[in-house]
Amino acid sequence: MSDTQTAPPPVPERSASTARNVLAVVALVWTVQLVSLVAALSGVAQAEVAIHFRTTEIAWFTLMTLLTGTFFLPFAVKAAALFGKKKVLLVATGLGFVGDLVAALATDYRTLLIGRGIAGVYAATAPLAYAITRDIFPRRWVGLASAILAGGIGLVAFGGPFLSGWLLDDHGFRGVLWFMAISTAVSFVLVTLFVPESAVRTPGGRMDWLGGLLLGGGITALVYAVGQGSHWGWSSGKFLTYVAGAAVVLLVFVFVERRVAEPLFPPSMTKRRPVWTVLLATSVAAGSLSAVGIVVQLLVLMPAIPHVSDGLGWSGTHNAIVTSPISAAILLAAVGTGWLARRVDTRVLLGTGSALTVLGYGIGTQLHHSAAQIIEMGLIAGVGTGMVAAIVPIMIIEAVSPEEQALANGAQTLGQGVAQIVVSQLAFVVMAQHGTVLKGTQFYLDKGFTNGLWLVVGCCALGAVLVSLIPKAVRHTEPA
Repeated sequence: MSDTQTAPPPVPERSASTARNVLAVVALVWTVQLVSLVAALSGVAQAEVAIHFRTTEIAWFTLMTLLTGTFFLPFAVKAAALFGKKKVLLVATGLGFVGDLVAALATDYRTLLIGRGIAGVYAATAPLAYAITRDIFPRRWVGLASAILAGGIGLVAFGGPFLSGWLLDDHGFRGVLWFMAISTAVSFVLVTLFVPESAVRTPGGRMDWLGGLLLGGGITALVYAVGQGSHWGWSSGKFLTYVAGAAVVLLVFVFVERRVAEPLFPPSMTKRRPVWTVLLATSVAAGSLSAVGIVVQLLVLMPAIPHVSDGLGWSGTHNAIVTSPISAAILLAAVGTGWLARRVDTRVLLGTGSALTVLGYGIGTQLHHSAAQIIEMGLIAGVGTGMVAAIVPIMIIEAVSPEEQALANGAQTLGQGVAQIVVSQLAFVVMAQHGTVLKGTQFYLDKGFTNGLWLVVGCCALGAVLVSLIPKAVRHTEPA
């Protein structure tokens, strides 16, 4: 017999296509869920960062990323439509890696904040990843890919606390910062290798630089004023000047957007009642819940020092173990809400979710001194959090046409980011009113944590009330 070898049969085109789609989904899931994971890691690390750098300005450790991410988002959404979603996705990821690297190597708090600010650009990758999903996959894959991208939050909800606890307990906050940098680098490689460029473009479009600068500048001035209000004095001329200046700049932004040919967010969409009411209610409701993590994480991770700090002093791992039932409640509520949304008015679901968060954190204002009490508070609020998180994208789909989906997602993400920044900054201010500075570090007494939770309760209640403004939706997938 001859000793010749036969070539292996060619791989069927369908199998090769399926493999490419699977790899693209993996790359996009990593990119999207890294945004949530980094936010969770930041919350866990902030107490140790504050103590290490002896700073009373720990609020900016998380707010810097939120602020730059919010500022960059409108430009990213517009640039993606003009130049290609993958290109902008890689730019945002690359800048995120540079920022994470600067933060990981920082030897002083100012440099750390600069790094965190640059890294905040990465936040724009989430809406870009969802947008590119509609463009690069076959029709039969779009729904599945989008569901997997959203469903990955379950992995973050369960695995994130244990990962952050291990990093913090065994490697300190430096380990957390280096994990962020390495993970962002992996995201860049995955997108480069496995995500194709979208062919969808806006021909002949222009960037609305003036609108973006006005919007970002107004928001930045407002947030900075709120953060410094306790130092300047709430009735001081400096505080009032910043707030008035921010209001004027934002009004000019509205005026400009009505007159430019290609605005960041077309007034023809945002002025419709079904759209602006949904954007307002979901932004306040979801943004407030995003901010509550700051209060709770400081409460459980700050040390217990008589007359100085009334934190519970948990380790990162103990925090993960205690809060794992809460993560399960969030995930199950989100899945159940997705099923109920086909049968129940989405306004009812958003209002119910917000009401449950008010009840849960309302109980927490008085009962937050033990693991059992944290679980009791978290289970009730967790169900509400899962409902709100799941119903927001569904309500956006109901409010706009398919052609407006990307812009509406961008507007909602921007509004939610602004709400989160303002509520977070106010939470730090409120907690510091009943706190103590020891060796340059801001610690918080029990009254401060209580007032921080009351602030969140009030903001969640406002979100529930705003639901009443939303008219009944007419689903765009059904005949009018």
